[in-house]
Amino acid sequence: MATDAQILAQIDAAFGPAERPEHFTNFRHYCECAEHDELLCSRDLETLSIADVGNPGWDPPCFTSAQGIAYFFRPLARLAFAPPDPGYGWYADQLLFHLYYGFRDNGLYNFFTPAQRSSVAALIAHIIETRTDLVESCGSAHEFLQCHELWDERKN
Repeated sequence: MATDAQILAQIDAAFGPAERPEHFTNFRHYCECAEHDELLCSRDLETLSIADVGNPGWDPPCFTSAQGIAYFFRPLARLAFAPPDPGYGWYADQLLFHLYYGFRDNGLYNFFTPAQRSSVAALIAHIIETRTDLVESCGSAHEFLQCHELWDERKN
């Protein structure tokens, strides 16, 4: 079984070339988009934190372009491996929403490269294998398995 570090190295290799967009959201759309864009523009790969993305009711990735998610995927994966935060809970369950939403019509799935999709599949499989108690406690076991099926190109 791979370690967290090995999975993160695979993600780093796949998403390393992802360019930082000038803007992360359609910031002219309305004020919430502008606020999310301002926050994300003020962060980088080292400074994005659970406080920035951990509130499902105020979730910048919901408004972020696929290019923006690709850019920030490395710190998002690290947050998914972190233990549950006392104030925000377990980020992997929230990241699952972004990876699973729309299933085959998922904008991230359709934007990411094959190498990126493979690393996402490895991330999901690793979470299922190494954090089973957390997956089950969130009531998301079925969703994690379905999400893995989507992202695992060997099954498509």
